[in-house]
Amino acid sequence: MNNIFHYTSPIGDITLASDGEALTGLWFDEQKFYPQDLIEKSNESELPVFTQTCKWLDTYFNGKVPDFTPLISLHTTPFRKAVYDILLTIPYGHTMTYGEIARIIAEQRGIERMSAQAIGGAVGHNPISIIVPCHRVVGADGDLTGYAGGLDKKKALLKLEKNSI
Repeated sequence: MNNIFHYTSPIGDITLASDGEALTGLWFDEQKFYPQDLIEKSNESELPVFTQTCKWLDTYFNGKVPDFTPLISLHTTPFRKAVYDILLTIPYGHTMTYGEIARIIAEQRGIERMSAQAIGGAVGHNPISIIVPCHRVVGADGDLTGYAGGLDKKKALLKLEKNSI
């Protein structure tokens, strides 16, 4: 059974999910790919991982770089996990393009090229927004392309990070 907890951020309400030990989800409420069925079947709980995640989010939304990461567990495909592992390397206040991530994945897999669109699909389905910083991925020319939580939230997150560097 999944456990959930609700967090109110300065840019919108967030739902956290956990398997009881680790954070398994972090979504802006009603975002694209919001797991409504999962949320409806979950118990509202107070867990240590939710306390840690709220502390992380409080630090982040106060314009500081959190010096810890709550325990996360990504239940996903190997391809998406490889993409999320790259997202976790993007420094606070910096961005990376879908194409740059595609080149890294292609190199890791020993193939000539990887589709930036495939990377975009994986990034868009990131189950742990903000902590796994999918908002730091931009188009080839630096344009802010898609964000499951909405472009307004992506802009706000990037602005928060740029203003606090």
